Amino acid sequence: MVKIRNILVSQPEPADLEKSPYGELARNFNLNIDFNKFIKVEGVSGREFRQNRINLLDFSAIIFTSRNSVDHFFRMAQELRVEIPDTMKYFCISESTAFYLQKYVQYRKRKIFHGKQSFEQLMEIIRKHKEEKYLLPCSDIHKISMTKLLDDAGISYKKAIFYKTLASDLSHIDIASYDMLIFFSPSGVKSLFKNFPKFKQNSTLIAAFGPTTTKAVTEAGLKLDISAPTKTAPSMTMAIEQYIQKENKKK
Repeated sequence: MVKIRNILVSQPEPADLEKSPYGELARNFNLNIDFNKFIKVEGVSGREFRQNRINLLDFSAIIFTSRNSVDHFFRMAQELRVEIPDTMKYFCISESTAFYLQKYVQYRKRKIFHGKQSFEQLMEIIRKHKEEKYLLPCSDIHKISMTKLLDDAGISYKKAIFYKTLASDLSHIDIASYDMLIFFSPSGVKSLFKNFPKFKQNSTLIAAFGPTTTKAVTEAGLKLDISAPTKTAPSMTMAIEQYIQKENKKK
């Protein structure tokens, strides 16, 4: 019988923990849930970026897959002293990413397009604008499936690394004191072993969100106990709740 008391989530703590699903989970099952970012994002310097010989003004459209890509694109433009023209078009993976653009540009819907949440959905819009020359700002760790979709659709684009995903310093954490570790990206799994190279799973439960994270967990030689999303558990907290309820029935 697995006893769960202490859980470590490899993400920042929600703004209002008490009102979040994690707060409710902690109350319902008397859990201690800690949060700590396993990864950090660091921008590429202008000097390093220049080595790619990419001119930001050679492109008529930018593809944004996250807020990080938005922040680092405009940071780079400022560092290189490039003024982005009003004619630039922006294709965003989601509506929230599109709205985030207001931090940097005057929001005009005719120049800003967005998908619902996935890159596949965004591709439906990009295909309708094949005449554009696209720039894809991304991290050194990114989904190869994105560039494959662009290639298969015959889109004119250039991929450029604007920021890097690095392991956070977790030396202050007693990793063995947790009954469950929750991961949301392959980078988080890599960070675990970078910080704790001698980590042994033993009785520690491992939870993973998304297929790429699930794959990273198993490829790292860990036993996956909880995965999300599923048909019955679209969120990680729901998956954990179902797991605990199932284990409690065994008592």
